[in-house]
Amino acid sequence: MLELKNLKKSYTEPDGGDLPILDIPSWELAEGEQVVVVGASGCGKTTLLHIIAGILRPTSGHVMIDGWDIPLLNEAERDQFRARRIGYVFQTFNLLPGFTAYENVLLGMTFAGHGRLDKNRARHLLERVGLGHRLHHKPGQLSVGEQQRVSVARALGNKPKLVLADEPTANVDVGNQQHVIDMLRETCEEEKVALILVTHSPDVAGQFQRVDKLSEVNLVVQRKQQETAQTAG
Repeated sequence: MLELKNLKKSYTEPDGGDLPILDIPSWELAEGEQVVVVGASGCGKTTLLHIIAGILRPTSGHVMIDGWDIPLLNEAERDQFRARRIGYVFQTFNLLPGFTAYENVLLGMTFAGHGRLDKNRARHLLERVGLGHRLHHKPGQLSVGEQQRVSVARALGNKPKLVLADEPTANVDVGNQQHVIDMLRETCEEEKVALILVTHSPDVAGQFQRVDKLSEVNLVVQRKQQETAQTAG
């Protein structure tokens, strides 16, 4: 359901030069498949998720999701596509501060434009991440870990085809980390939703059958490693 072809992303440095971040000749994810992407800080994991979600445009290449080449869509079309087909668990949560946990999940459904809101699903998802007693608390009244759990529930609310999770346990207390991972994995499996999860945690990565090292698919990282080895030699 997801295929990357000749995907490249570079930024322009202050001196006008190019700063390459991603160079991925090919990478695929099947419908309902779950994968963990691991790599050192700064290797392009979050940039990759943003490009797949259509938040960023690649410098060149293709991002095919269910036959749609995302970079070819304009900004409004990408926003609509993401709202309807992709659930995103952000590192920084991106919750709306003026709304309760329950309302934040419902708003995610509203943006998807599927019609009638499924209030029972919103409540169920929040209960599933252990926030049944916090439904009507606003983000400012929640701990950092609780806000992260709300963002997980919101990402699943619109019944997406693909969930992108950027370090979903980074800000969750140890006692609830496994709870969040189990909820993500079980819900995606039940609803045949593909899952890409980025993490630094070996414990989290070890729970997945497929673990991809970004350094093995991103030629930018490989070139940097070769340059470092040559310099050291």
